[in-house]
Amino acid sequence: MYRTALRNVLAHKGRLLMTALAVMLGTAFVAGTMVYTDTFGNALRSQNSKSYTDIAVTVSDRNAVSRGYDHGGRTAAGPALTEETRKTVAALPGAAEARGVVSGFAGIADKKGALIGDGFSTTGTNYVPGSDGTDARYPLVEGRGPRASGEVALDAKTAEKGGFRVGDTVRVAVNGPVMELKLTGTLHTNDPRVISGGSLAAFDTATAQQLYLSPGRFAELDVKGKPGADDTALLAAVRQALPQGGDIEARTGRELAAEQDRMIAEGTKVMSTVLLGFAAIALFVGIFIIANTFTMLVAQRTKELALLRAVGASRKQITRSVLIEALLLGLTASVAGLLAGIGIAAGLQSLLNGPMDANLPDGPLVISPSTIIASLLVGVLVTVLAAWLPARKASRIAPVAAMSSTEQPATQKSLLVRNTIGLLFGLAGAGALAAGAGGKEAKLVGLGAGALMIGVFVLTPLLSRPLIAVFAPLLRRLYGTPGKLAQENAIRNPRRTAATASALTIGVTLITALTVVGASVNKAVDEATTSDLKADYTVAMQNFSMLSPEVAGQLAKAPGVSATSVMRSVPVATGPDGSDHEWLTAVDAAAIDQLATIKVKDGSADALRQGRLMVSSGTAERNGYQVGDTLAVTYPDDTKGSLTIGAVLEANTALAGIVAPDAVVGPHALPGSGLQKVLVKGANGADEKLKQALRDATGGNPLIAVKGEKDIKAETRRMVTDVLNVMYGLLGMSVVVAVLGVVNTMAMSVFERRREIGMLRAIGLDRVGIRRMVRLESLLIALFGGVVGVGLGVLVAWAGNHAIADSFKNMTTVVPPLQIVGFLVAAAVIGLLAALWPAHRAARMDILGAIKSE
Repeated sequence: MYRTALRNVLAHKGRLLMTALAVMLGTAFVAGTMVYTDTFGNALRSQNSKSYTDIAVTVSDRNAVSRGYDHGGRTAAGPALTEETRKTVAALPGAAEARGVVSGFAGIADKKGALIGDGFSTTGTNYVPGSDGTDARYPLVEGRGPRASGEVALDAKTAEKGGFRVGDTVRVAVNGPVMELKLTGTLHTNDPRVISGGSLAAFDTATAQQLYLSPGRFAELDVKGKPGADDTALLAAVRQALPQGGDIEARTGRELAAEQDRMIAEGTKVMSTVLLGFAAIALFVGIFIIANTFTMLVAQRTKELALLRAVGASRKQITRSVLIEALLLGLTASVAGLLAGIGIAAGLQSLLNGPMDANLPDGPLVISPSTIIASLLVGVLVTVLAAWLPARKASRIAPVAAMSSTEQPATQKSLLVRNTIGLLFGLAGAGALAAGAGGKEAKLVGLGAGALMIGVFVLTPLLSRPLIAVFAPLLRRLYGTPGKLAQENAIRNPRRTAATASALTIGVTLITALTVVGASVNKAVDEATTSDLKADYTVAMQNFSMLSPEVAGQLAKAPGVSATSVMRSVPVATGPDGSDHEWLTAVDAAAIDQLATIKVKDGSADALRQGRLMVSSGTAERNGYQVGDTLAVTYPDDTKGSLTIGAVLEANTALAGIVAPDAVVGPHALPGSGLQKVLVKGANGADEKLKQALRDATGGNPLIAVKGEKDIKAETRRMVTDVLNVMYGLLGMSVVVAVLGVVNTMAMSVFERRREIGMLRAIGLDRVGIRRMVRLESLLIALFGGVVGVGLGVLVAWAGNHAIADSFKNMTTVVPPLQIVGFLVAAAVIGLLAALWPAHRAARMDILGAIKSE
């Protein structure tokens, strides 16, 4: 039986080719993901270790928060890391030196005023020269480090991007006015943020302290040990020398490096999990193809299997024979997939760090034993499991019955059981979808979608006849006999048609659902922006840090501005014991009604002008707030007060949570705390002249973004489009696998119907008619899968939209007609392309040889 299994694999290698390709692609996805994420993680860890090579102990002050990142919720009070502390630590017996570090963000403008690099990775720090005049963290590439307030050094890549040379004037900004500084040198850095596309600006220590903290204060001390000094002993000595209290923490460099390694491992694990999820979808699609292929092979070999049974082979031996074929196929395809996956990972690494210039950490490929084992195991298991049911079916065919027919029809009992199971799954899935949509439970929606899809897949043979029949009149009218034959062939074996179409349905379902959700989110954001925001422009930091308070005054004085309002978040402690906390959104009470739509559900529209609070309806409902309630609050500066709720607002994206007059709560914000944004209204509405005036008012700070209604909408659409494009790319593998399934099914179906095709040719159907018949059959199967997928996708998207409705005002389900029609057209094209080779093969079949074939 083992020799028989090997012979069958070799005899049917052509018919198994597409199945092997499907397994190979799925395995390649798995292997490529694991190799690339291991390689990327190893490169990050290697780079991370270089950052801590000369650090024995690190001391961090968690209260020392950069002004740009301070949301007003942290205090600078208490013990601090000062120059005196640094000198004390540097004088310890085991310490060679102690470096005081200050860091934050700093935007660097190119010569046209545009920001260089990603706004979230614009890094600023202090340059700390040692005895040799250089900072060991940042080796000099050219020039020298900064020594005075009017100087700066940049990383070499940023200087190259901006076209700067040593001696040039560079425009640098934090969260306020732009500084024009002299470039004294260029640096090299191992900072992952900078290497991955960010930028580095290094200032002298006094300037950095002024920009990010306060004079004489550090956020961190990096202690270098003397040769042979014990890090643990030095750590204990450092802890004794530090000021007591506050939130100052000391750790060894090894501990910090290990913590960073753990964070890197968690990040790459998340990335790997997401990618492997899409690989699992591709493999799941492959299961339909494998099962379909082995079912057809078993049907074509019924006489052979019957003879084996007649000469003494047991049912177990027949089952094992088919499973061994699957094992050999899976192993061969998995090995090929592993090699392809390694190639994909290497190619992706070269592409990202080459033409795409993604600036990701580079390193040697990491091919771990777990990757090899997992890839081979996944491919083999998927293939064997998919072939198990066809193998059992082969073993249960009685020898006499098998010899009397080439294929045994499904019994009424088996169809009844299948349809009952499908109906139960479908009803359970639909119920879970409805419950998840009504209760806004995303997890329940996900479970319901999975159950519904399984139910529909099981019921697909039942659905195939009526849905394919819809296209029958059109085919007969347009193509006559070939069209009629194509329709009859497509519904001749509903299970085969269902398995082939289901592979395509999965991809279409997911792509449709993503598209509908994306279109719905875009519409919700567009409508909310139009209805809730009256301001012509919003001014905020690109990296979502805080604007300098001085910016509000600068914007108010800009020509063409008629009204402005700050928006700042102020945290307060509430409740009798101050254990509860709330965030107040402080706005200009006199101008906010000109800048945002205020619709009062209960209370007074003038509440803010009266010094009282406005609460959004969602917050009021969640916390049980009513008009007239008084909140006892403790402000960030420890001042106590009471605030009265004067109005409950209808849902509004511009004014969410608890809104307070800035004149009342603003003075209690911490010194130096910033603004979330500034809303601006123009005397003549939004125009480029006003936009430029606002940019000029901020000194042309490259980190400050001035956005109008169109900009906000375009930004949201761009974000949604980017996410969808990534998803489409990842789902593309499952679509490719589904295409292979259609090709395989049609090719094997042509082989199976050789005598029938020969008879059709003999009675007058020409080669054109044969090709047309095969292509139309493939088209029907693909359209059937596309229609079912679109229907499922829209239903799943509807439930998903309801589950996330709280995140978007007036969320409704939008079905974009052009995209949906495009998906159906794409399914049709896939069907036609997949049939090219089988149709050509069928048309060129020898008539007499086909009629004589068994």
